[in-house]
Amino acid sequence: MSDLDAFLAAAPQPQRSSLRMLLALARRPKGRLLLGRSATLAQLTDGLLAMEHYEEPAAAKRLGWDAQAVTARGRALRRAEGRP
Repeated sequence: MSDLDAFLAAAPQPQRSSLRMLLALARRPKGRLLLGRSATLAQLTDGLLAMEHYEEPAAAKRLGWDAQAVTARGRALRRAEGRP
């Protein structure tokens, strides 16, 4: 299950259905045009669609998140503190 799927699954039912509908619209060219008429809806759907890519290593690095570097820093810190 992706992060976006987990996020949507945790939402209450009215919001879950609405968010899924917005995402379905945002994935279609005419739907993007329709959502673009409202800055708030466009921002919401852009953010939700971006969440789909957070798990992709190349996209995460472009956003400043390098999972391997974070893991290496954490392991080095634990070794320096004498923790397993």
